[in-house]
Amino acid sequence: MDKTLYDFLPKLETPTNDLLLGRFLEFVEARGLSLYPAQEAAILELFEGKNVILNTPTGSGKSLVASALHFQSLAQGRRSVYTCPIKALVNEKWLSLCREFGPQNVGLSTGDATINRDAPILCCTAEILAKLALEDEGARVHSVVMDEFH
Repeated sequence: MDKTLYDFLPKLETPTNDLLLGRFLEFVEARGLSLYPAQEAAILELFEGKNVILNTPTGSGKSLVASALHFQSLAQGRRSVYTCPIKALVNEKWLSLCREFGPQNVGLSTGDATINRDAPILCCTAEILAKLALEDEGARVHSVVMDEFH
Protein backbone atom coordinates (compact mmCIF):
# COMPACT_ATOMS: atom_id res chain seq x y z
CA MET A 1 0.00 0.00 0.00
CA ASP A 2 1.26 3.47 -0.87
CA LYS A 3 2.24 5.75 1.97
CA THR A 4 -0.07 8.70 2.51
CA LEU A 5 1.01 12.30 2.85
CA TYR A 6 0.43 11.97 6.58
CA ASP A 7 3.14 9.29 6.69
CA PHE A 8 5.67 11.85 5.39
CA LEU A 9 5.00 14.40 8.14
CA PRO A 10 8.13 14.89 10.25
CA LYS A 11 7.75 14.12 13.94
CA LEU A 12 9.58 17.29 14.99
CA GLU A 13 7.61 19.87 16.92
CA THR A 14 8.77 22.80 14.79
CA PRO A 15 9.95 21.53 11.40
CA THR A 16 11.58 24.01 9.03
CA ASN A 17 10.08 24.81 5.65
CA ASP A 18 13.16 23.26 4.01
CA LEU A 19 12.57 19.98 5.84
CA LEU A 20 8.88 20.05 4.94
CA LEU A 21 9.63 20.76 1.29
CA GLY A 22 12.05 17.84 1.24
CA ARG A 23 9.50 15.50 2.79
CA PHE A 24 6.80 16.62 0.38
CA LEU A 25 9.11 16.03 -2.58
CA GLU A 26 9.90 12.56 -1.17
CA PHE A 27 6.15 11.87 -1.26
CA VAL A 28 5.94 13.07 -4.87
CA GLU A 29 8.83 10.81 -5.83
CA ALA A 30 7.39 7.83 -3.91
CA ARG A 31 4.18 8.20 -5.89
CA GLY A 32 6.16 8.19 -9.13
CA LEU A 33 5.03 11.69 -10.03
CA SER A 34 6.92 14.38 -11.92
CA LEU A 35 6.05 17.98 -11.20
CA TYR A 36 4.98 20.28 -14.01
CA PRO A 37 6.86 23.60 -14.06
CA ALA A 38 3.83 25.51 -12.71
CA GLN A 39 3.45 23.01 -9.86
CA GLU A 40 7.11 23.20 -8.97
CA ALA A 41 7.12 27.00 -8.96
CA ALA A 42 3.94 27.20 -6.87
CA ILE A 43 5.12 24.61 -4.34
CA LEU A 44 8.46 26.39 -3.91
CA GLU A 45 6.61 29.68 -3.32
CA LEU A 46 4.35 28.06 -0.70
CA PHE A 47 7.29 26.65 1.22
CA GLU A 48 8.89 30.09 1.16
CA GLY A 49 5.78 31.38 2.94
CA LYS A 50 4.36 33.26 -0.02
CA ASN A 51 0.79 33.52 -1.27
CA VAL A 52 0.07 31.76 -4.55
CA ILE A 53 -2.60 32.07 -7.22
CA LEU A 54 -2.41 29.11 -9.58
CA ASN A 55 -4.49 29.46 -12.74
CA THR A 56 -3.76 26.44 -14.91
CA PRO A 57 -5.96 24.10 -16.97
CA THR A 58 -7.93 21.18 -15.59
CA GLY A 59 -5.68 18.18 -15.03
CA SER A 60 -2.53 20.25 -14.57
CA GLY A 61 -1.99 19.30 -10.93
CA LYS A 62 -3.51 22.09 -8.87
CA SER A 63 -4.73 19.55 -6.30
CA LEU A 64 -1.18 18.44 -5.58
CA VAL A 65 -0.18 22.05 -4.93
CA ALA A 66 -3.14 22.42 -2.57
CA SER A 67 -2.07 19.24 -0.78
CA ALA A 68 1.39 20.76 -0.30
CA LEU A 69 -0.20 23.69 1.52
CA HIS A 70 -2.30 21.40 3.74
CA PHE A 71 0.81 19.30 4.45
CA GLN A 72 2.84 22.35 5.45
CA SER A 73 0.06 23.77 7.63
CA LEU A 74 -0.60 20.48 9.40
CA ALA A 75 3.11 19.94 10.11
CA GLN A 76 3.37 23.44 11.58
CA GLY A 77 0.30 23.07 13.78
CA ARG A 78 -1.68 25.56 11.72
CA ARG A 79 -5.15 25.28 10.29
CA SER A 80 -5.86 25.20 6.56
CA VAL A 81 -9.16 25.40 4.74
CA TYR A 82 -10.20 24.05 1.35
CA THR A 83 -13.21 25.84 -0.07
CA CYS A 84 -15.20 25.88 -3.29
CA PRO A 85 -18.69 27.03 -4.23
CA ILE A 86 -20.24 23.58 -4.83
CA LYS A 87 -21.12 21.20 -1.97
CA ALA A 88 -20.52 18.09 -4.08
CA LEU A 89 -16.94 19.20 -4.78
CA VAL A 90 -16.39 19.97 -1.09
CA ASN A 91 -17.59 16.45 -0.20
CA GLU A 92 -15.35 14.92 -2.86
CA LYS A 93 -12.29 16.82 -1.63
CA TRP A 94 -13.08 15.89 1.98
CA LEU A 95 -12.96 12.19 1.07
CA SER A 96 -9.70 12.68 -0.83
CA LEU A 97 -8.05 14.61 2.00
CA CYS A 98 -9.22 12.02 4.55
CA ARG A 99 -7.35 9.38 2.53
CA GLU A 100 -4.16 11.48 2.47
CA PHE A 101 -4.16 12.94 5.98
CA GLY A 102 -6.46 10.66 7.99
CA PRO A 103 -10.08 11.37 8.97
CA GLN A 104 -8.98 12.64 12.38
CA ASN A 105 -7.25 15.57 10.65
CA VAL A 106 -9.94 16.58 8.15
CA GLY A 107 -13.30 18.20 8.83
CA LEU A 108 -16.32 18.96 6.68
CA SER A 109 -18.83 21.79 6.87
CA THR A 110 -21.30 22.45 4.06
CA GLY A 111 -24.43 23.68 5.76
CA ASP A 112 -26.03 20.28 5.16
CA ALA A 113 -23.42 18.28 7.06
CA THR A 114 -20.75 18.97 9.64
CA ILE A 115 -18.07 16.45 10.59
CA ASN A 116 -15.06 17.16 12.79
CA ARG A 117 -15.49 20.92 12.28
CA ASP A 118 -12.49 21.85 14.43
CA ALA A 119 -10.04 19.63 12.53
CA PRO A 120 -6.74 21.14 11.37
CA ILE A 121 -7.86 20.79 7.74
CA LEU A 122 -11.41 21.94 7.00
CA CYS A 123 -13.32 21.43 3.75
CA CYS A 124 -16.21 23.85 3.45
CA THR A 125 -18.29 25.94 1.12
CA ALA A 126 -17.40 29.57 0.53
CA GLU A 127 -20.39 30.64 2.63
CA ILE A 128 -19.15 28.66 5.61
CA LEU A 129 -15.67 30.17 5.26
CA ALA A 130 -17.16 33.67 5.11
CA LYS A 131 -19.18 32.95 8.24
CA LEU A 132 -16.05 31.67 10.02
CA ALA A 133 -14.13 34.78 9.04
CA LEU A 134 -16.86 37.17 10.12
CA GLU A 135 -18.31 35.49 13.20
CA ASP A 136 -15.82 33.07 14.72
CA GLU A 137 -12.87 34.77 16.40
CA GLY A 138 -11.45 31.37 17.36
CA ALA A 139 -11.50 29.96 13.83
CA ARG A 140 -7.68 29.91 13.69
CA VAL A 141 -7.54 29.85 9.88
CA HIS A 142 -3.98 30.29 8.62
CA SER A 143 -4.11 29.10 4.99
CA VAL A 144 -6.93 28.90 2.45
CA VAL A 145 -7.22 26.98 -0.80
CA MET A 146 -9.98 28.40 -3.00
CA ASP A 147 -10.96 26.04 -5.80
CA GLU A 148 -13.27 26.50 -8.79
CA PHE A 149 -13.71 30.25 -8.41
CA HIS A 150 -14.20 31.71 -11.87
